[in-house]
Amino acid sequence: MGILALQGGVAEHAAMLETLGARVVPVRTEGALTASSLDGLVLPGGESSTVDRLLRRFQLRDPLVEMLAEGLPVLGTCAGMILLAEQIVDPAPGQQSLAVVPISVQRNAFGPQADSATEMLETTLGPVNAAFIRAPAVVSAGDGVAVVARRGTDVAGDGPTVGVATDQAVALSFHPELTGDVTFHREFLNRL
Repeated sequence: MGILALQGGVAEHAAMLETLGARVVPVRTEGALTASSLDGLVLPGGESSTVDRLLRRFQLRDPLVEMLAEGLPVLGTCAGMILLAEQIVDPAPGQQSLAVVPISVQRNAFGPQADSATEMLETTLGPVNAAFIRAPAVVSAGDGVAVVARRGTDVAGDGPTVGVATDQAVALSFHPELTGDVTFHREFLNRL
């Protein structure tokens, strides 16, 4: 299992995955991405525009796009969700996504850092303890995208979409790795 280790919550994801029995490989170079037969990849939270710039600076973007196009399973949290989206509604100047999941996302949809919150969400996998930190929200979703979590309501409700899944990807706008909730990480590993 690889974790994109350029910026953000790398250590928290690694610790959680290791407690679930996964062998974790930090991905900082093209060699680490392509040489180590990854069965899946985690895109952690952080600053999405910074991660985008670092992907290009370290020449990881193109090989990552190619591996994702070939079907590499991926879990993205917060900034990871933004990176996975086909469209970013309000990108930073020059910001690009990896265009893996047919969703549109709005960055910082729930306010600034001062509005960060931890709350229990009702998800398709049951209750999840989730941390929202300058979190994105899904504005629209295309074909093949299942809503797995909404904020403020159950999954069938009309609250903002904060978790989606496709056959290849799970994208969450929240940080379960910061609350110690292994629900989505366990499910992701079970899919591999």
